[in-house]
Amino acid sequence: DAGVHSKAWYAATCDRKTAEDALYRSNKDGSFLIRKSSGQDSRQPYTLVVFYNRRVYNIPVRFIESTRQYALGREKNGEERFDSVAEIVENHQRTSLVLIDSQNNTKDTTKLKHIVRVS
Repeated sequence: DAGVHSKAWYAATCDRKTAEDALYRSNKDGSFLIRKSSGQDSRQPYTLVVFYNRRVYNIPVRFIESTRQYALGREKNGEERFDSVAEIVENHQRTSLVLIDSQNNTKDTTKLKHIVRVS
């Protein structure tokens, strides 16, 4: 279990558009939630959705079968791995998360500050 089900930031049945709309409405840098990924792929079970600088970022949360851990984004050398999705959230409430805008090829950082609830 990823440690998500009892959490205020977990929007279980929320789709991408609903999550993005909720974050745009919040309009606060560092607003976030975790939703189930659209693809229902066991290797990428969740998506971290973050609002920053008037943009919404959908960051895949990967499940690494070999170590039973979780990591953010595409696989990379030296990546941070966590034992639960809750640990990822707790970590990035303390330390900045790198947001990569692939269209404009820019990088920003923000901490996860404001939990957004989807109504």
